[in-house]
Amino acid sequence: MQNAQLNTILQEVQDFVAQPNIGRTLIGVLFAIILSYWLSRFVAKFVVRLAQFIAVRSDNEVREEKIIQLRRIETYLSILTAFVRVAVIVLGAFLAWRLLADTTNDQNNAIFALGAGAFIAVITGATIGMVLRDITAGAIMIIEHWFHVGDFIRVEPYGDVGGVVEQVTLRSTKLRNLNGEVIHLHNQHIMAVKVTPHGLRRIAVDVFVNNEKVGENIITKAIETMPVGTIKVAKKPEITRREKWGDHLHLITVVGETPPGREWLMENYFVESLKDIEERRKGGTVMVRPPIVRFSDPDAERSFRRAVRTSQK
Repeated sequence: MQNAQLNTILQEVQDFVAQPNIGRTLIGVLFAIILSYWLSRFVAKFVVRLAQFIAVRSDNEVREEKIIQLRRIETYLSILTAFVRVAVIVLGAFLAWRLLADTTNDQNNAIFALGAGAFIAVITGATIGMVLRDITAGAIMIIEHWFHVGDFIRVEPYGDVGGVVEQVTLRSTKLRNLNGEVIHLHNQHIMAVKVTPHGLRRIAVDVFVNNEKVGENIITKAIETMPVGTIKVAKKPEITRREKWGDHLHLITVVGETPPGREWLMENYFVESLKDIEERRKGGTVMVRPPIVRFSDPDAERSFRRAVRTSQK
């Protein structure tokens, strides 16, 4: 009796596996989706490696036009990663259905299509609107070249959210800030972005002194103490301007470049170094006024020069 029941069960299992039916097709398609998902990760790694190769070339390039071109390619490869993964999963599911389903049975095909449609409606019903908004926003930002992989951006309306763009897809954007934290953003929540040119803030310090030679010596000593590095000062600050304003008044301008968030190295550390070196120096006071700290971007100055000339007219 038990042997007969066991034989019956084994026969039913064999028929289920060997003969086309809805259950076998659903299980096979589900298994194919899972397998394709893991396979897509390995396929996407190839695209990521290619994007990393482009990133290295971009970092070593000195021509601005070539850097922008390479960063655009890197951005497009980042987007391609998501498309490749989706394509592999869809292709795997389709091939599984073609191999396992009885395509000659219209009734089974209708039932399978109805079940698949119901499953998709249940799973995507609550998320499809959000995903479409992300894709629409991402497509617009990419087409209009808002930013590229490798740019430093700040995201509005979140004033404290910013960092280097590591990955861009139609659905989301990945940032890494100066503290090493990774930030993932839905594209629909990016209302605006502030892009820092070349990833650096150019800061000028105007120093008024009554003795040009002594003042320049103090400034040179302060420059020597400035820390240089990727997330420090990009290079040693330089004296870019010397002007005589009177018999005992000279203007010396020092310019330094820092990553966003490290402006305090010029605004505070450098200015305090000037004051400290002057206090420890023997002799009278050299700086006649406190140093003036300001941003110094050539493109911004050119634009504002046009605006000021227009308003004067």
